[in-house]
Amino acid sequence: MYLEKLSLHDFRNYADLDVQFSRGVNVLLGQNAQGKTNLLEAIYVLALTRSHRTANDKELIRWQTSSATLRGRLHTATGTVPLELELGRRGKKAKVNHLEQAKLSQYVGHLNVIVFAPEDLSIVKGAPSVRRRFMDMEFGQMSPKYLYNLSQYRTILKQRNNYLRQLNRQQSKDTVFLGVLSDQLAAFGAEIIYKRLQLLKQLEKWAQGVHQVITQDQEQLAFHYVTQVPETAHESVEQLYQALQTMYSKQQAKEIFQGTTLLGPHRDDLQFSVNGKNVQTYGSQGQQRTTALSVKLAEIDLMKAETGEYPVLLLDDVLSELDAARQTHLLKAIQDKVQTFLTTPSLDGVARQLIHAPKVFEVSQGSLHEEESH
Repeated sequence: MYLEKLSLHDFRNYADLDVQFSRGVNVLLGQNAQGKTNLLEAIYVLALTRSHRTANDKELIRWQTSSATLRGRLHTATGTVPLELELGRRGKKAKVNHLEQAKLSQYVGHLNVIVFAPEDLSIVKGAPSVRRRFMDMEFGQMSPKYLYNLSQYRTILKQRNNYLRQLNRQQSKDTVFLGVLSDQLAAFGAEIIYKRLQLLKQLEKWAQGVHQVITQDQEQLAFHYVTQVPETAHESVEQLYQALQTMYSKQQAKEIFQGTTLLGPHRDDLQFSVNGKNVQTYGSQGQQRTTALSVKLAEIDLMKAETGEYPVLLLDDVLSELDAARQTHLLKAIQDKVQTFLTTPSLDGVARQLIHAPKVFEVSQGSLHEEESH
């Protein structure tokens, strides 16, 4: 798939923008605070209805305006798909083929994107919440069912935590309703964990191949999904469901005392190891960066395998964080394969040599000017 056209109205520092892109590499040149990253963010928001930079949608709406509109024309293997997203005070409206979608989850998945920015190195060395968010954002694009289960799980988790706090404050310990919530949470939690295990197994295979090439067969990358659910219960959704039920029952008194849910996919983590050693704890900065790059490049192939389409790749000032060898591998891996948007202060060195026929835009104060090809 590729995004042929993007229109923005009152998004960040863009009052009005209409731009057509190349299906290959699109380079956004410009100094800081001109709108390069905002444009990448707009493509991400158009795809996922939310930003990867802020949880506050008000920040996405241009200063002193009440709403923002994003429109895109997407090309897929089956045809052209117009997308539209409106952000306003009353929430979001999403349209596919000019038809409003009843739920945002029905909209997500039409345009698939992968973003890689310097902060994505935190996938490896950041907090567990960063890796959980990474799994949820990427797997949610690949699987509508995963997105639905995740949404249901979060709703029930909120209810359960509220009820646990009530039980903690009350003298009466009527736990019948807690049992109902625990059963529902275990059902959706089991689905989430099982799908994560399935997709991580595939992602690991793709990432291992990439990592071996980058390190010239010097390093072996491995993933490990960290959960309190015993490994013996990982074979099926039913086994995971029963294990979670049992664990919630055993932890009940402790959870009431603490007023929160102590286990489930919202507490799980993902570990990476290189040559048998935990790269988060013991890896060098170079190994951590190579691991992050391997994971990101592997996502491209996994998304193609799961959806039948290559995603759109957003590279936000990431070349400056990689040495020449890693830059070379990244640019060779994406060339003529996926539509790519690359932000950079200047196009030189390895990038200038390796990017074939890029479409180059100069970004200045919320406007775009296409450079003439040489």
